[in-house]
Amino acid sequence: MEKPRIALIGGGQIGTTIAQLVAQQGLGHVVLYDVVTGLPQGKALDLAEAAPVLGFDLQISGTNDMAGIAGADMVVVTAGIARKPGMDRDDLIGVNARIMAEVARGIRYHAPNAIVLVISNPLDAMVTLCQRLTGFHSRRVFGMAGVLDSARFASFIAWELGVSVRDIHAPVLGGHGDTMVPIVRFANVNGIPVMDLLLRKYAGDRQKAEDVMAALVTRTQNAGGEVVELLQTGSAFVSPAVSAVTMMEAVLKDQKRLLPTCALLNGEFGVRGYYVGVPCILGAGGVEQIVEFPLNEEEQQMFSNSVAAVRNLVDHLPVE
Repeated sequence: MEKPRIALIGGGQIGTTIAQLVAQQGLGHVVLYDVVTGLPQGKALDLAEAAPVLGFDLQISGTNDMAGIAGADMVVVTAGIARKPGMDRDDLIGVNARIMAEVARGIRYHAPNAIVLVISNPLDAMVTLCQRLTGFHSRRVFGMAGVLDSARFASFIAWELGVSVRDIHAPVLGGHGDTMVPIVRFANVNGIPVMDLLLRKYAGDRQKAEDVMAALVTRTQNAGGEVVELLQTGSAFVSPAVSAVTMMEAVLKDQKRLLPTCALLNGEFGVRGYYVGVPCILGAGGVEQIVEFPLNEEEQQMFSNSVAAVRNLVDHLPVE
């Protein structure tokens, strides 16, 4: 059976890490595109020469020509500038919108049948622009944010409780920014609510448990910025890459996984015409189903605030 052809747009740290993970997991042949002469070719050659050691038998190539992505089954867009200390994701919109516009037109022309996963920031605006300019059905264009944000929330909970991260489920919805919505009500350790475990840890002191959870939520909302401030010269790349590969695998292997996904809403959760992070079933068709559930009053208020932030950003996109 022929392996899928995967095009990675952007040869930075996220794109390169995805390329390595895709190769190691045998998900498909990889072409890495970047505008910098020699960069994608050099990184592809380096990775290809590791094949005998890592044990993968796939084609890995690099190109500076968008025509090199022709025939891609899946395209992952990481292109764009990264945040610097003191910046938020929204500060990137002007430059990254211009980059995305060029990329989207290239995808439309060279890979018209591809499923597209967008990672570039500000995520909700960039996936919107990509879908508009490719003209692809919205189920074939979606964004990675919630898998990463949920992983961060789960990590912080695990460290607080002193339990394995493998047993924690902690969904995060909404826009990919400081208005994201960690769903505390659904956060659990193998089915046991996290709030119950926090109450147990703090001897039934509900105020203390609520304060700790509030701090975990805030840290999750600011997690990307925390990494940026520590690195000083870049932003997170390993956790976004592994999160993206999780979504890619769900599509390429038709796993029907229920994952938080930045998807175009058409009435779900009371939102129409905007890309927002919600639970979706991902399979061979891309976003095959948006899974709606009732929000409580607090969650609804947070979700509405997050959607308003997304709407403000999208409605002021500098490129159409």
